[in-house]
Amino acid sequence: MIGDTMTLLSLLGRIMRYFLLRPETLFLLCISLALWSYFFHTDEVKTIVKSSRDAVKMVKGKVAEMMQNDRLGGLSVLDAEFSKTWEFKNNNVAVYSIQGRRDHMEDRFEVLTDITNKSHPSIFGIFDGHGGEAAADYVKAHLPDSLKQQLQAFEREKRESSLSYSSILEQRILAVDREMLDKLSASHDEAGQGRGVVGGTTCLVALLSDRELTVANVGDSRGVLCDKDGNAVALSHDHKPYQLKERKRIKRADKLQPEFMILASDGLWDAFSNEEAVRFVRERLDEPHFGAKSIVLQSFYRGCPDNITVMVVKFKGGAGGSSKAGE
Repeated sequence: MIGDTMTLLSLLGRIMRYFLLRPETLFLLCISLALWSYFFHTDEVKTIVKSSRDAVKMVKGKVAEMMQNDRLGGLSVLDAEFSKTWEFKNNNVAVYSIQGRRDHMEDRFEVLTDITNKSHPSIFGIFDGHGGEAAADYVKAHLPDSLKQQLQAFEREKRESSLSYSSILEQRILAVDREMLDKLSASHDEAGQGRGVVGGTTCLVALLSDRELTVANVGDSRGVLCDKDGNAVALSHDHKPYQLKERKRIKRADKLQPEFMILASDGLWDAFSNEEAVRFVRERLDEPHFGAKSIVLQSFYRGCPDNITVMVVKFKGGAGGSSKAGE
């Protein structure tokens, strides 16, 4: 993660919140306590069982109400829950992003393409801020544009250059990381807050040319590819604090005949596995947001406590667009 990493304690807290908020978890708890009550007939357990049943009814009722409102074409319930909901659609890429149950919206995304002149590969990015929005805002504002400039120079001088898409991605991410730490730390000094942690952000970036897909990942956002047979192919590895060894950050996917890819912040992956997400989106590619909106809302319904941002890029047809998320 750029500038900062999640602690193991926060990771465990997220896992606990995720499982405890899911309706099926409450339902299983209710069943377990009911069986215990049946065999041991304790008044205390019976009281807990009744409370658990009431909790399950409350959660199911809330979910049903939200799903009904969404089916009716409105987001009246969701609008009260989400103070920031961003969406973007242009040609073959769609994004849907919600604040969810968090007090602040720290997810950002960016799409930069040039389908007319093809002066550079398409650039897709997901940035999930941690400890504030500053780092995600900085990376969104600086990394895609600096990548675009270097990629354009690379395309003009490709025959004479020793660089590759992978090396350009790695160089630019490291450079922006250093610049961000210097500038944000200096801002903290000027504000009298002292030099120290300034927050951080994940950084998931995909470069897509006519023949090559290159993905770089820092942090726990994740990219997944759906091949022509509907199989889920991991494009990145999560960087978690409990990993014993740093995994390779750059992965290239060539000649896979892909159908689409999903780039998303960890809010999605708290509720969906790679395979589940691919199946869910594949069944909804004909929707206006290529399934991005549906899977975001479904993640929320499943109890995800985090910001959720999902980008779906279809490989059939052209690409284009530039998001203005957060503006």
